Amino acid sequence: MQNAQQQQYLKVQVETASPGELTLLLYQEMVKSLLQAKQLYSQDQYEDTNQVLFKVRNIINELIVTLNMDYDIARNLRDLYMFYNRHLATFFIKKDVKILDDVLEFARGMVDTWKQAIQLSKAGVQHAKG
Repeated sequence: MQNAQQQQYLKVQVETASPGELTLLLYQEMVKSLLQAKQLYSQDQYEDTNQVLFKVRNIINELIVTLNMDYDIARNLRDLYMFYNRHLATFFIKKDVKILDDVLEFARGMVDTWKQAIQLSKAGVQHAKG
């Protein structure tokens, strides 16, 4: 029952979110999934770890395809996303948890950045209305 309620909440959240908020949701899911992958890996659940990391790579790929390449920052972000996607591929080979920590640090930084960007955007809208 609780899982169904969570799924409904998430559905409404996604359907009503702005593009910036959707990007934030992707980053937050990336953080959550990386933490889950680290936990699974520490419990020797390698197949489950791989499944979760494939999800993270799918999130990164989604972030790449949504970039507007008319802007320099989009090209810079694409390069970052591709770097961390390759970093995850390296984890599958080396099984070095430090790699997951690096990607997690990046994702957490992006969550913080997008939260600030959304707040500034909303403040700008409020200021423009006032």
